[in-house]
Amino acid sequence: MQIEKIDHLGIAVNSIAEGKSFWTDVLGINIEATETVESQKVITAFLPVGESEVELLESTSPDGPVAKYIEKKGQGIQHVAFKVKDIDAALDELKEKGVKLIDQKPRLGAGGARIAFLHPKATNGVLVELCERN
Repeated sequence: MQIEKIDHLGIAVNSIAEGKSFWTDVLGINIEATETVESQKVITAFLPVGESEVELLESTSPDGPVAKYIEKKGQGIQHVAFKVKDIDAALDELKEKGVKLIDQKPRLGAGGARIAFLHPKATNGVLVELCERN
């Protein structure tokens, strides 16, 4: 598997409007784009930092994964995403190594990226996302 870089850090927030103040007002990082991803019950806001991004995640539903995360652990870093060259090959390699996956096949994520999550039980408690962008 070829990991190219950390694509983004996903940060769960109760509200993007409230959560962005630290990133924009204090650190001076501007939001580049926001997007609603209906299938994941989330609104995302991307803040570019060099070659990577910070992704703020606001749940659109009380039963969404981000809402459940905040309920259990509070606001904060929810996942780390690695950019890979070929997500299908990466998932095949991980399956061969016996790594527990949340997503057996890639799905569509924000910005048109193909994404897949590894189960935190396989990664010492860290939710890891693989991300392939064109």
